[in-house]
Amino acid sequence: MKVYIGPYINRITSNVHDNHMNKKYDFVDWPPEKNWTKVDRAYEFIDDRLQDFYNWTINLYLDSKHRKVKIRIDEYDTWSMDSTIAEIILPMLMQLKATTHGAPFVDLKDVPKELHGEKLTKKQRNNGAVDEKHFERWDWVLDEMIFAFSNKVNEDWHQDQFHSGVSDIQFKELADGNSEMINGPKHTRVTDWDGYKAYQKRITNGFSLFGKYFESLWD
Repeated sequence: MKVYIGPYINRITSNVHDNHMNKKYDFVDWPPEKNWTKVDRAYEFIDDRLQDFYNWTINLYLDSKHRKVKIRIDEYDTWSMDSTIAEIILPMLMQLKATTHGAPFVDLKDVPKELHGEKLTKKQRNNGAVDEKHFERWDWVLDEMIFAFSNKVNEDWHQDQFHSGVSDIQFKELADGNSEMINGPKHTRVTDWDGYKAYQKRITNGFSLFGKYFESLWD
């Protein structure tokens, strides 16, 4: 496999007016438009004309460009496609968790009760309000995705931790000529099946969350 995916194509945007207003009034203290000075409006006029120029020149060219994507898939990449994909998805999820600046709405049924937060009114939700656990819920979902893909990448490790002891497997010949596999005298190997099933259930849930919130994987 060989993958090259270039950066997104960004249009040119004039920030003359925004830069002026931010410098003069700070980022959050802009006065209402009716109270702008003549200088403020002059900057806005220049900004609009400059943006028009960009839109009719370089932005026309940029709009015709596409993000550069080159992907080559080799036959061996699909021998165990789930493992191959996991190797790519895991570091992407880890980077997303480290650099994310927002969070989508997460269904309460997908997270533990301690992350449900305070109940909001319908009016609050319609106005875009979020409770105090909003971002913690998304962090938890990302952690469960990372847990699932980490275990896919290190699959042998997560299976081995539920086994202990040593194996002593022997074959006993039967009267009909066949053989029966039996445990030898040194066999002490045991498996924590309850622990393994609970662990695997968490992994499966992490993959389900990845599918459910796939379109919310943005920075």
